[in-house]
Amino acid sequence: MSRVKGGVQAMKRRRNILARVKGFRFDRSKKTRAALDALKHVGLHSFAHRKDKKNDFRQLWIARINAAIRPHGMTYSRFMNILKTKNVEIDRKVLATLAKDYAPAFERIVANVK
Repeated sequence: MSRVKGGVQAMKRRRNILARVKGFRFDRSKKTRAALDALKHVGLHSFAHRKDKKNDFRQLWIARINAAIRPHGMTYSRFMNILKTKNVEIDRKVLATLAKDYAPAFERIVANVK
């Protein structure tokens, strides 16, 4: 049987790995073994952090709503409770956007709730 040298495929494999780690720091962007290790960790962290991002945004929306509702003499929790009891189904993302960018519309919602 004839001998097959794997140089072309090995280089292609290495090139693809190093292309995926472009922008990483130190050996992780230059050496194949370190790059493979970095890619394994990136996959794990990206999964976890995609979940964390949803929580981070929710916290941001709550902070914005709370800051906007305080001048009206209410707290965030009381405001959300009143919204629920009056069956106003606007989610936190929309409320935070209204509070930040469209203050008059947010004030109308607060007036209706009071």
